[in-house]
Amino acid sequence: MSLTSTEENYLKAIFKIQEREGGPAGTNHIAEEMETSAASASDMIRKLSSKELVDYEKYRGVQLSPEGRRLATALIRKHRLWESFLVEKLNFNWDEIHDIAEELEHIRSPKLIQRLDKYLGHPKFDPHGDPIPNSEGVFHERQQKPLSKMAIGKTGVVVGVNEHSSSFLQFLDQHRLVLGSRVEVLQLFDFDESVEVKINDTQTKTLSKKVSENIYVQIK
Repeated sequence: MSLTSTEENYLKAIFKIQEREGGPAGTNHIAEEMETSAASASDMIRKLSSKELVDYEKYRGVQLSPEGRRLATALIRKHRLWESFLVEKLNFNWDEIHDIAEELEHIRSPKLIQRLDKYLGHPKFDPHGDPIPNSEGVFHERQQKPLSKMAIGKTGVVVGVNEHSSSFLQFLDQHRLVLGSRVEVLQLFDFDESVEVKINDTQTKTLSKKVSENIYVQIK
């Protein structure tokens, strides 16, 4: 089936919303994710429905069909493999790679992606800590939680981020909160829900609720 890049991007957006919300994706949420109007999103949903890539019920939202999910997962796989390649082999910073991978993910060559995966050593996670589905579309899972949910005295290792904007990733770089960093929760502040942490047993920082909610850690 031949799809435009825009149609593929919609499938990926619906996939992400379904994963995040645990249910059907609303038209307004899809429009927000795609940074477009609700009317434009509705038009695209009708097109995808006519191709049997989504199931849509009025007032109940949009869900990917099995084929739509397969295509969305394949797109995510390509995106995250390209991000891994850009960081590991071309020495891009993790805040520079998203937009480039957005373009590369639409290359239609299964053989290229198969060889890219092999060349990278079949990575299970991308440079942001997001799981890379394998060739069968299966995501590797691990135990992780937001830093904001850690208790005082607990220690964890940064394994991923929920926010991928360049400004957020640059902020983490400045505070040396990169993947693999060790964090210990020293204090939680009820007033604004900020958290004081020790990073790599050296520096102490107070992080806002917004920052701590967007950092995933694996408890040690």
